[in-house]
Amino acid sequence: MGHLKLKSIEQLEEKIRHSLDDPLRCAVLESAKLFKTSWIELGRSLYTVYKDKKYKEWGFNEFEIYTSKEIGIRKETSMKLLRSYFFLEKEEPDYLRSQQRKDAAAGNIPTYEAVDVLRQAKSKKILGDKEYQDLKSRIFEKGKDAREVKKDLTAMIRSREELEPEEAWEKKREAILKRMLGVLRSLKDEAKSSKLVSAQIIKETESLIYKLESEIPSYKKEQK
Repeated sequence: MGHLKLKSIEQLEEKIRHSLDDPLRCAVLESAKLFKTSWIELGRSLYTVYKDKKYKEWGFNEFEIYTSKEIGIRKETSMKLLRSYFFLEKEEPDYLRSQQRKDAAAGNIPTYEAVDVLRQAKSKKILGDKEYQDLKSRIFEKGKDAREVKKDLTAMIRSREELEPEEAWEKKREAILKRMLGVLRSLKDEAKSSKLVSAQIIKETESLIYKLESEIPSYKKEQK
């Protein structure tokens, strides 16, 4: 399981002793100390701190500064912890409840990195329901780590493209059209504000933007 590079246990214990009058602050420090047992508890505590901006009450201007100086967690790791925990809370609440009931040991809890891979696959909508459930099973039940999960995800995507080449081609085409559309819109706005090109060119650019929009299936659905 991937562990955080925390400051020494002695430092955390010292901070805990000095935070006994603030239950939440003390609880977060305890969660950090017990991280090897469960990252989920730390994620839950950090989410409360982040959401309620409690770190400001403790003298830290930014959340990342708080996690770095008080707990010893890099910005990238703290944000991944937050996203992974929030994903479980939003998308897999039953799993969170089951973990609380079991008081699960570290060996039975998926890594936050693996959960983050699942989160990204869900948010980008690159898997069907059956594939998502399969990937979730590999993480929650089989305990695969992030590296293995990424390989499985890549294999799933390639398999789908081989089975559905026309659909894969359509997705690639739509992605290219959307990039073109984004560039044209940006250039049109810049041209309008700078007034460096004629009104006719801007009008023709707007016409091309309209034509591109009509070529994108997802955009047409949004307009209905």
